[in-house]
Amino acid sequence: MTSPHPDYYYPDYRSTPARAPRLARVPLGGALLPQVPETPAAQFTTTTADLTKHGQAAPLGERIIVSGRVLDGDGKPVRRSLVEVWQCNAAGRYAHAKDTHDAPLDPNFPGFGRALTDEEGWYRFVSIKPGAYPWGNHTNAWRPAHIHFSLFGNAYARRLITQMYFPGDPLLEWDPIYHSVPEFARSRLISTFDLGLTVEGTALGYRFDIILGSRRGTPTGL
Repeated sequence: MTSPHPDYYYPDYRSTPARAPRLARVPLGGALLPQVPETPAAQFTTTTADLTKHGQAAPLGERIIVSGRVLDGDGKPVRRSLVEVWQCNAAGRYAHAKDTHDAPLDPNFPGFGRALTDEEGWYRFVSIKPGAYPWGNHTNAWRPAHIHFSLFGNAYARRLITQMYFPGDPLLEWDPIYHSVPEFARSRLISTFDLGLTVEGTALGYRFDIILGSRRGTPTGL
């Protein structure tokens, strides 16, 4: 069965040679995985899932809503799963000390949020559409607009990371991270504009379903 996930070693993505494992992976038995106590749902409010509500004023940029379902390989909802997102601001800069991109920081946009999926596997975030930014991977390299997703199972070792892109982004053609994914699975990383999620006069809506496991799953390890 062909995997939809990228290889650990992908030369065009220049940081992978330094971090790709040289030895075969060692499987971990379930008894060796530290179990994570169930997170009380009360810790997750509309504010934790709304990245525009963490400053003294509204952040700059195009407001968006990102929502979708987390499903297992059989199409069943993954309930009460912790979903985290992080991203740069509308100018293409992360609120992180190591980001030295010559673009303005937005004091009203920390770029991080978290939510629990509901009983049908749905999650929902309110955010700002991230900007493109330069990176040193190759000549005139720019990353397309994207949002990082982190999904946790019932153990810390079962964390999965992926990225969501936006439809019609011309930079996808030149992005080695996107192209590290097998061609047949790349479209699974691109969200879909959804008028039903769009809030009139407020925010555009994008649908991004995440399928765990199976050949038709969402690529992870990005």
